[in-house]
Amino acid sequence: MPTYALLVRPAMNRVYAESAVALTTAELAVFDRAVLDGRISGIDQTRIGGVPYVTFDAESFDKRDADYLANLSSAYALFEVHGDLLAPIELRPLDRFDDDLLTIQKYAGKTNEHFTKLLLNVTLASSAFGQQMLDRRLRVLDPLCGRGTTLNQALMYGYDAEGIDIDGKDFEAYGAFIRTWLKRKRVKHHAETGRVRRDGKLIGRELRVSLGVNKESYKAGDALTLGYVNADTTRAGDFHRRDSFDVVVADAPYGVQHGSRAADLRRSPLELIRAAAPGWATLLRPGGALGLSWNTNVATRADLLAALADAGLEPLDDGPYRDFAHRVDQAIVRDIAVARRPQRR
Repeated sequence: MPTYALLVRPAMNRVYAESAVALTTAELAVFDRAVLDGRISGIDQTRIGGVPYVTFDAESFDKRDADYLANLSSAYALFEVHGDLLAPIELRPLDRFDDDLLTIQKYAGKTNEHFTKLLLNVTLASSAFGQQMLDRRLRVLDPLCGRGTTLNQALMYGYDAEGIDIDGKDFEAYGAFIRTWLKRKRVKHHAETGRVRRDGKLIGRELRVSLGVNKESYKAGDALTLGYVNADTTRAGDFHRRDSFDVVVADAPYGVQHGSRAADLRRSPLELIRAAAPGWATLLRPGGALGLSWNTNVATRADLLAALADAGLEPLDDGPYRDFAHRVDQAIVRDIAVARRPQRR
């Protein structure tokens, strides 16, 4: 049976680099289960020439399979192993824009963009729409979007992206960044900011952007949509229709003051999720998935999964889904929880 070797992309963050190979191994196992029909086996961490790789066996492996793996969060190159030789396999990632859309922003507390991509990937693959990730423009919501790393990754994939965050400074910073980036890159777009009112009351501000992957698609009216609402995430249903997103992904903040104005929710990420997850769940299409990362030092996995189950979702908690915990710093051990909205019968 042919063996393949995936070269892991070097990470600038030293701590994340120490976890990257193990995280890629778990991510690959989720992809195998969700989009590759379980056709690969023997997933392992291997050193070749002193360099870390993720290796696996596959009896049948075609270009479409390689296209899926091209989007793994730390995929750098893929080879078929022939004895002591490595034969390269072309990788064609979904990326629609230059990668500085993800890397140019630098600020304290920014989530590593490789991890943001991993969280989105695992959630996408775990939804009923995982096998469509190469072909269909999916809709992504980050209800705790901060300065928009998840929004930018969704745009990189050519997806429509929506975000919610209560922090006005983050809202303004992201608006300034994306407008400047689009102008500098000469991406055809239209952007505007306005106020959102319900029943005569101001409940938030909103950034709306339409942008083209290229000039031709924009002129043809085939623009991507990007939205960011500066508001309380527990009111997500005031801004978006039910059953309208394929995936919801969020990095639960380690200081949650921008999650909600309610004092008790500012103190506890778990209480924030308990309050907000039912609303997030209604925004998912049947079969859609919600993926959360959080600090296990402030909430147990059992409690977090229980909160998602109480929101009407079905947690995925076996096999590779239990292999994503990794250290961020002395105070933070980050993990991922994924749950699906049941499909209608």
